Amino acid sequence: MKRIGFQFKVRADRLDEYKAHHKAVWPEMLAALRESGWHNYTLFMRPDGLIFGYFETEHSLQTAQAKMAATDVNTRWQNFMSGFIDADARPDETFVELEAYFHLD
Repeated sequence: MKRIGFQFKVRADRLDEYKAHHKAVWPEMLAALRESGWHNYTLFMRPDGLIFGYFETEHSLQTAQAKMAATDVNTRWQNFMSGFIDADARPDETFVELEAYFHLD
């Protein structure tokens, strides 16, 4: 299982609303993530809106994203969430993969 870390930025003026939507992620979106091989998926947020994401998968980040991109629910979710991102793009298009350089079991 590969450990994937990534970051992206949420608009600072929309943090509370962004977090609220993640307390009620659509069930079909959760199912699509699981079916696409995303495990132990966690999001962390700094007060300025910088998001650190982590998940485990059998795939690379690019492959895991491609599997999600093939689902209708992901397209709808990304379009819905795009107004929260500090960029002119869908959230999943702004992920910057981070290098894993240390792990303690």
